[in-house]
Amino acid sequence: MKKRFDLFVIILSVGCLLALSACSDDDGSAGGDEREYKGIPLVILDTDMGSSTDDLFALQLLHRYEQEGYCRLLGVVVDREGEDCAACADVLNTYFGDGNTPLALVRNGIKNPVVWIDYKQMPYYTLDNGAPMFRRSVSDYAALPDGYQLYRRLLAAQPDHSVSICSTGFVTCLAQLLQSEADEYSELNGVELVRRKVKCLYLQGGVFGDAEEPDFNLAQGPSFALEFFRLWPKDVDIVFSPMEVGQAVEYTPSQVISDVSWTDNHPIKQVYMTCDCNTGQRMWDLMTVIQAVEGDEQFRLSERGTVTLTPECVTHFTPSAFGNCRYQLPGTAEWAAEVLQKIRDVNMEHN
Repeated sequence: MKKRFDLFVIILSVGCLLALSACSDDDGSAGGDEREYKGIPLVILDTDMGSSTDDLFALQLLHRYEQEGYCRLLGVVVDREGEDCAACADVLNTYFGDGNTPLALVRNGIKNPVVWIDYKQMPYYTLDNGAPMFRRSVSDYAALPDGYQLYRRLLAAQPDHSVSICSTGFVTCLAQLLQSEADEYSELNGVELVRRKVKCLYLQGGVFGDAEEPDFNLAQGPSFALEFFRLWPKDVDIVFSPMEVGQAVEYTPSQVISDVSWTDNHPIKQVYMTCDCNTGQRMWDLMTVIQAVEGDEQFRLSERGTVTLTPECVTHFTPSAFGNCRYQLPGTAEWAAEVLQKIRDVNMEHN
């Protein structure tokens, strides 16, 4: 009887090992609902390009991370209306990458949002002979998908719980993604697709502490922001990057122009040479990118909790051990200097 029992245990153990092996994909993702993706970060950048220049540096840094093997840049969603804004992202994808990064734009977004630095003519800068200064890879911006459509295509193709989204502008496309229904890319609606595929959302925004003031990005489109907060799955993490975190990282116009001393035909340098960028611009948006790729250890973070949004777009944080939200805390002067140097190094090194 004991021999028969021992044989049963051996057979059962082998079966369990085979079952465990079958549940694990080659890319490190796990089957079922286990959040075990261990591959390099898979990143989508959602940007309101066409106003503040930190969006430019965020996309540049993501391309550098990808070239060095630290992440995969799945795609870029431009959440500020206008084909010129998409063209700016196209220039950067072509100049800093290979031009094949999927690109989308928003068509039914925020009407006439605030513009701080208007650099939307950058794609059309010319050389002395009249030739375009910068190459572009998209021939017809009208043919680009809407942002939420690209989200659905990209998310559906990735392992479960693997995608990091860096939202550095408005939440228009995210709200439209959450409202979306099943399509040719996935039988899941937007909420369930996010729940299945997204690992974490890194969102530049939020005002926490004692302040009772609206968040700028969210307040530009209150209806989109309220819908986003209503629908975002409560079991998918969000890390907010409040303005005061990136406020300490100032990359001055003179530093930008000096650091790219090896050429004048550089899209970001040309923006700084052509536009008035001495506007108090800080590197706010890059905080989401750095955490998404380099990890939590690069930042001081709040405890876990939940975040709610008022109709006036004031963010309220409530501590909770089971909450899906955290927010970055300001770093030291030494930390800010190190982050700035990281950004400057990318410009000083000729690709």
